[in-house]
Amino acid sequence: MEQVWWERTLLVLRRPAEVFAALRGEDDGSRSEPLLAIVFLAGIAGVLGTNAFSHALDDFELDGLTLAVVAFISGGLYGLVGYFLLGFLAYAGARAAGSDLSFGRARQIVGFAVVPLALSLLVWFLRIAVYGGDPFRTGGSDTGLGNHLFEAVEVAALVWSGVLLVVGIGAYHGWSTARALAATAPALALPTLAVVSAFL
Repeated sequence: MEQVWWERTLLVLRRPAEVFAALRGEDDGSRSEPLLAIVFLAGIAGVLGTNAFSHALDDFELDGLTLAVVAFISGGLYGLVGYFLLGFLAYAGARAAGSDLSFGRARQIVGFAVVPLALSLLVWFLRIAVYGGDPFRTGGSDTGLGNHLFEAVEVAALVWSGVLLVVGIGAYHGWSTARALAATAPALALPTLAVVSAFL
């Protein structure tokens, strides 16, 4: 069964309703490893996009290897906190909308919804290949159209994850899009504020 959920990790990008509806079944623990990997990778992608990391190499005592280790550790913590926090907000929103959804299942829906964010880590690898360490220091070559395109992809991944959360809540319950959107509003508010603050 674990292999099935690894396959569904990518299937959620093409047939999300099918994957989220499958979460109604009994959880035999086979989802835990795929979810852990998704949350961990999404956390690393998330921390790399923060203002703190955009200036991390301005400190000349911090080298690229140290930065990678810091990103790995802080990304894992960031992902774990986000998993529980967004899971709680999705749980609270769904309950307010009349669901009997458990906190654990709400977290799983959130976990599979952030697959696009986890995959955006590949964009960071490409960005580093193009610009070196410049995305993590003030000034440098990471300016202009190319950098804006990378940023647009990162925002698109976050928006896609938000859409998947709405689809997930809707598919799990068999709800309309409007009801699912209302239920996910508390969870969507947090990443929306993050995106808005990034452009202010």
